[in-house]
Amino acid sequence: MDQLIEFFSNHYFLGGAWILVIILLAVSYLQSATSGSQNLTTVGLTEMVNRNGGVMVDLRAIADFNKGHISGSVNVPFTKLKDSMKDLAKYQNSPMIMVCNTGMQAGAASTMLRSQGFKDVHKLKGGIQSWTAENLPLKKG
Repeated sequence: MDQLIEFFSNHYFLGGAWILVIILLAVSYLQSATSGSQNLTTVGLTEMVNRNGGVMVDLRAIADFNKGHISGSVNVPFTKLKDSMKDLAKYQNSPMIMVCNTGMQAGAASTMLRSQGFKDVHKLKGGIQSWTAENLPLKKG
């Protein structure tokens, strides 16, 4: 402990940087722990659907959804999400995985769903692009 105090008293800049890193890590951890949503990998999404009955909600436009989507996903375009809350209520007790093109809209959609009482909301990290980058199948139409 004496060496730690001596280090901080001799190296203000490094000691301050060390404290800043610890604070940033704590804030990041707390944000992810309280956000209620998790970034799922493609493997995590598959496990969530197969083991826990997760429901995938594809937030892309209908035209993009029809070009190719993950089999079993439900299409609710992000622009119509707020108006579709009653339709999504039947999935409220199931884990829900938000899927968009790159993963950006999925975060906003997760926040919106949690504000409406959905508790177990996740998002596909990297969106449909991460799915296709791993050569995983898409269903057309």
